[in-house]
Amino acid sequence: MPQETTTTHKELKSWYLYDWACSAFTTTVITVLMGPYLGVVATAAAEANGSRFIYPLGIEVNPESLYAYILSVSVVLQVIVFPVLGAIADYTHRKKQIMLLSAGVGSAATIGMYFIEGDRYELASILLIVANFCYGASVVMYNAFLNDLVPEERRDTVSSRGYAYGYLGGGILLLINLGLISFADSLNIDKSMAVRISLCSAGIWWLVFSYSPWKHLRQRRPLKKMPEGRGYIGQGVKTLSETFKELKYHPKAVRFMLAYLFYNDGIQTVIAMAAVFGSKEIGLSDDVLIIAILMVQIVAYLGAIMFARLAKKYGTKEAVMLSLIVWTVSVLYAFFAMNDVYGFFGMAFVVAIVLGGSQALSRSLFSKYIPKEKEAEFFGFYEVSERGTSWIGTMLFGLMLQYTDSYRYAILSLIIFFVIGFIILIGLKKPSVETSQADLRVSEQ
Repeated sequence: MPQETTTTHKELKSWYLYDWACSAFTTTVITVLMGPYLGVVATAAAEANGSRFIYPLGIEVNPESLYAYILSVSVVLQVIVFPVLGAIADYTHRKKQIMLLSAGVGSAATIGMYFIEGDRYELASILLIVANFCYGASVVMYNAFLNDLVPEERRDTVSSRGYAYGYLGGGILLLINLGLISFADSLNIDKSMAVRISLCSAGIWWLVFSYSPWKHLRQRRPLKKMPEGRGYIGQGVKTLSETFKELKYHPKAVRFMLAYLFYNDGIQTVIAMAAVFGSKEIGLSDDVLIIAILMVQIVAYLGAIMFARLAKKYGTKEAVMLSLIVWTVSVLYAFFAMNDVYGFFGMAFVVAIVLGGSQALSRSLFSKYIPKEKEAEFFGFYEVSERGTSWIGTMLFGLMLQYTDSYRYAILSLIIFFVIGFIILIGLKKPSVETSQADLRVSEQ
């Protein structure tokens, strides 16, 4: 049966709104509030037991390290599950149901963070693992909708607008929450309560704005039927195994994922360590760093739109490569010349522009190399390449800091990720008719 391809403006807008919805979780919970707050809660638990450590599952853990360990656990689960989940979604074309079920469970776990108080680090850990896993699962399905909604020539623009909505929505809620925390004393609210309300608000925001995708995104029909006597999980595992064998038919997709693995790790590490660099190396206050985070959200919105226009004029791959050049120059600037608050804000502004562009165009570029009817499965691999190696950059940063005792050398070490990613992209050819035919032959086997 032919697949429905007509997309209405309302459906497209509802797809954008999901990025607006779920980005509140990443900005408010992951980027800003949960790390420091979980450290406080875990420290309270350690002190209550007269110890410097906590002992989840009998393992000795420094309270300040708990947040990083919990995120690592959720990432490991994602690496294991996402490719299989994507294969199941492609075979059944239940991307919408999986996306919104994940959004519902993830937002509920985030709302539950309101009850993290005192020394309840176990509750916090469980809720964070569930919420972060579900966020990632929903994003795999959300990304896979891109190929269903628009043809190849429109994906740069549509992907960029989706990211733009996300940066704007996440920034707006973060601004509201930081205002609440800043004026908590004036409102006669304990700061711990203000943080809990803010964490909860991210879940409510995520849930409420997921209504539009639930209502307006249309389910596309699968082109293949599930074999008789085989369950979804069994078929998902089988399809995943077949995909590994078929990767030789999709060398461009594999090459892009390899490039993305490197340069995205550099991007994620710069984002994660920028505030630490500003605080420890330049001596910036928390208030200054918070203003910088908010500025990045707004400028990244504009950057996503600007880079979509660059891609339309010069090509998607060329625009991504331009962004990697800017990332490289920014790292060099941080090493050689950044010495004060003005330099930090200048770099943050430039990085924010390429942040929106590099992420949005990477998604649309990858979508052009993947075979039809395997979108969710391949975007599962894409999400794994984004999350499954995100520890490499931070590990390199930490090692360089340990052996040189210099944040400047640590930030400089990240240049290798952008250079390797750039070199791999140089030889990546554009999608071709031959590639599409090869994809078709594979799908028929």
